[in-house]
Amino acid sequence: MHLRSLDIASSLGVHRSCAAARHILPTVDSVCTANAVLRELGDNRPPIVILTGAGISAESGLMTFRGNGGLWEGHRVEDVATPEAFMRNPELVHRFYNERRSRLQAADVEPNAAHMALAMLESRWPTSVTVITQNVDNLHERGGSANVIHMHGELMKIRHADTGEVRHWQVDCDATTLDGRWRPHIVWFGEAILEPEIITETLRAAGLFLCIGTAGQVYPAAGFVHETVGASVEFNIEPTAITAAFGHSLHGPAAATLPGFVEALMMAAG
Repeated sequence: MHLRSLDIASSLGVHRSCAAARHILPTVDSVCTANAVLRELGDNRPPIVILTGAGISAESGLMTFRGNGGLWEGHRVEDVATPEAFMRNPELVHRFYNERRSRLQAADVEPNAAHMALAMLESRWPTSVTVITQNVDNLHERGGSANVIHMHGELMKIRHADTGEVRHWQVDCDATTLDGRWRPHIVWFGEAILEPEIITETLRAAGLFLCIGTAGQVYPAAGFVHETVGASVEFNIEPTAITAAFGHSLHGPAAATLPGFVEALMMAAG
């Protein structure tokens, strides 16, 4: 959304009658929600923590974890996303992640407007903005975000099974790579998330929590909203299992709802 949309929203008296105006201008919901959050914050501009899930990447053309045509289409989770699967059939697991890595580098997979909006927020908000992502792609970084925690690992990295060394990796990985002891740098089911202490510390310091494109069905991420104090907003295509825990919710594609919300926050930030 551009500044013109904010001008229109203001002329409609959005701050006084959001319910009446939101049917006239599609971006009004985003502006109304941002205004409500700013009223909660008052003069404070606290650290912001943003949790992102598969939904934000799906809008860039990457298949999602759950639902029809999901990331694991054609494969049981137990066959490609557990340590036991890798021990049992490393060739299948490597092939699976090689395909995902190749797809991520396809010409038609690019950061979308939601990724760009978060990068702009990080660059202009007066205190820290941290993205904690469940996604293993690099679209946040390609969109301009610098402060990103990948709690489930990264497709564009591999990890040594013995030493834990992590390397950036753009091509296929298999049992013949380097010394043959490398695996995808991915947190599989049954493994602990990455950077848990930093995540907990960051959540506790936040005064505004945004949750974007996650179904709220995978823990510990689904419980993050309960670890924060202050304003909270959920952005999702539809209500989720954790919608009731948020102070505000915006339903629709993140690329449509998030930019207007972020622009309103940035205007208030000066």
